[in-house]
Amino acid sequence: MARVTRWTGREAELLRTAMRKKQKEFAELVGVNPRQVPRWKRRGETIELELDNQTALDTLLTQATPDVQQRFAALMTERAAVEHDERAEELLRRDPSTRRHPIDGKVMALVEEGIYLSGPDNRSVWLEPFLIDVYPTTNEDYSRFVLATKHRPPQHWPDGHCPVPLATHPVVWVTWHDAAAYARWAGKLLPTARQWEKAARGPRGRVYPWGNEPTAAKANTAEAGIDATTPVSRYQSGASPFGAFDMCGNAWEWCSTEEDPGSGRYHLKGSAFTSPFERAAPFLLNAAAASMKDNDTGFRCATPA
Repeated sequence: MARVTRWTGREAELLRTAMRKKQKEFAELVGVNPRQVPRWKRRGETIELELDNQTALDTLLTQATPDVQQRFAALMTERAAVEHDERAEELLRRDPSTRRHPIDGKVMALVEEGIYLSGPDNRSVWLEPFLIDVYPTTNEDYSRFVLATKHRPPQHWPDGHCPVPLATHPVVWVTWHDAAAYARWAGKLLPTARQWEKAARGPRGRVYPWGNEPTAAKANTAEAGIDATTPVSRYQSGASPFGAFDMCGNAWEWCSTEEDPGSGRYHLKGSAFTSPFERAAPFLLNAAAASMKDNDTGFRCATPA
């Protein structure tokens, strides 16, 4: 069942549509004045509903028939996908340093050549220019790869199919080998740990993608209390200087750099919804065996510019 962490006028209208109720009928079910429902629809995401209304909507969704829940999940995903595409197209129009990759269609941001300040001690490191995915690889992205290659789907996909409510969430339950296989299919590479860090922090050694303030509300970490992944374009205010999203929180991301040469353990970056915010700084180190997979581990790709 699709879960709603914050009911706004938009989600309420989608639930009404899924239930196929007229505005007056829906108002009676929620327990509000019938004038409220068209007001919610008109205000959309700009209005967050009162707590008693949110509770009533939670109950309605929980008690709805499976058909209604499925329609609601599909409408939520459709809206999220449209917003995701709209934001991607806006990026392409607004920022000449972004471009759409010809194989997997993902928007990539240019990270220019030059020095960036690396690690906790801000050492100067030179990197050649490269492109990196603006958003982590989503379940929807990964489903195209699975369909094209017959690669093993992640274990949380029901019957091996991309779950509709999670289409724009980062794909998880993927090993380093799975991530590397997707990158090969897409004609890309997994980023090195240094590339990933520069894309997250920018060239001047920001502690976090958005700056130096430890603002937990800008990322999906444990403090958010969501306890699950979120759509990859949700945290707009947490984007990096190069425009990359989710470089803190949501899901750990595999890199191509081994912890020690030949160890078979690879760097993971960025923290996840399971991580305390103190683990979110992009320069922090984490690594795991290439065969590891978990509900909080995904990836994004890079390519030389």
